[in-house]
Amino acid sequence: MPAKSNSLKSLADLKQVQRSLAEQRERDAAEAAAQAAAQKKRLADQDLFTRAIGATQPLRKTAAVTLTPEPPAPIPVQQQLDDQRVLRESLSDEFDVSTLLDADDAMSFRRPGINTDVTRRLRAGEWSIQRQLDLHGMRSDEAREALGAFIREAWKQGVRCVRVVHGKGHGSPGKQPVLKAKVQRWLIQKNETLAFVQAKPAEGGGGALVVLLAPSRR
Repeated sequence: MPAKSNSLKSLADLKQVQRSLAEQRERDAAEAAAQAAAQKKRLADQDLFTRAIGATQPLRKTAAVTLTPEPPAPIPVQQQLDDQRVLRESLSDEFDVSTLLDADDAMSFRRPGINTDVTRRLRAGEWSIQRQLDLHGMRSDEAREALGAFIREAWKQGVRCVRVVHGKGHGSPGKQPVLKAKVQRWLIQKNETLAFVQAKPAEGGGGALVVLLAPSRR
């Protein structure tokens, strides 16, 4: 009897192994089927997308070019220094203007070749004053540079008639209009100046000059 019992036990174990193998095969088959179904779905979705957008081509790679930033414009420092030097040197306090000023009460000036009618029209106020420079309170060197820059910029911008206020000298030592004579001297040395006259009483009188500038080359 013991031999028969062992045989039955071995048979039971074999059946158990067979069932386990069968279950494992079923699980493997189910997993394989699921993977196949998922792959089929991915292919179907991809095919649907391709049909929807049509044929495509991969983008061509273009060579990247590194652009060097444009350097800032150089500051014309030397030119600025040269302009300042020219201003200082071109307007001399020693320039003799006695032979150039018209010997009238207003001590007017007109450049050689300019008709006397020009100064007459200036006195009559027929030219509209477009800019004004007030030199009150400035030292001589400050006034000289300010006047040179003012006349140059006004001429560059096409301005024809300006007024320069130099004062009557009431605050100067001896009550003498020192700056008035210097302004006349400086203006005569400026090529942009065609003529000037003393301003009318209502526009400054003996403390100001009305200056006519040459046409600019703009």
